[in-house]
Amino acid sequence: MLAGPAFAQAARITMQGTGEVSATPDLARVNLGVSHQAPTAAAALAQMSTDMTAVLASLSDAGITGADVQTSGLRLDVIQDYDRDNNISRVTGYRASTDVSVTVTALDRLGEVLDAVVQSGANQMNGLTFDVSDRQQLLDDARRAAVADAMRKAALYADAAGIALGRLVSLSEGGVSAGPAPMMRMAMEDAMSVPIAEGEVTISASVTMSWDEGMQDDR
Repeated sequence: MLAGPAFAQAARITMQGTGEVSATPDLARVNLGVSHQAPTAAAALAQMSTDMTAVLASLSDAGITGADVQTSGLRLDVIQDYDRDNNISRVTGYRASTDVSVTVTALDRLGEVLDAVVQSGANQMNGLTFDVSDRQQLLDDARRAAVADAMRKAALYADAAGIALGRLVSLSEGGVSAGPAPMMRMAMEDAMSVPIAEGEVTISASVTMSWDEGMQDDR
């Protein structure tokens, strides 16, 4: 039995690259809420509605309206007290809650806005994050940096191995990380005593690139 001819498989150089860019945030996203407990569902809903109306009015007075203010669903929870002696649960009240997400584009007024909503009736702070408005541009810059990093490393390894990079045969994105750092959940009355330091928003990207081997150097 005759063996067929053996064909050497062309070498392929595969390299991963990462890119990262940072920017000073120019906006804040605040998720806050109003929650009230009362003996009856009607009373809890009425008080919550009154305070949320006041909160929205205070935001409007601060020039924050339209798409920068998004309200979420209403929740009504039954408050129960368990009677161990009789092994029964009794309804003792109701808690009505609703949330609103606010985008503040004037960071120098963030403390003022938070103070205004607290004074108006907001009593829950579910999250505060700092972000950038031109996120897509930063992401594109991180992607370019990732490609440049992969190309730099591939050229370095090829030179060390005495080979040349051939044509690029594949490029795939490995992942993108672009999340702002959230502050801890806290009650609104406690939030006022916490210094606000937004730091920087960091966006990163990674790619995997492969090249065929080019012509070997004469050495």
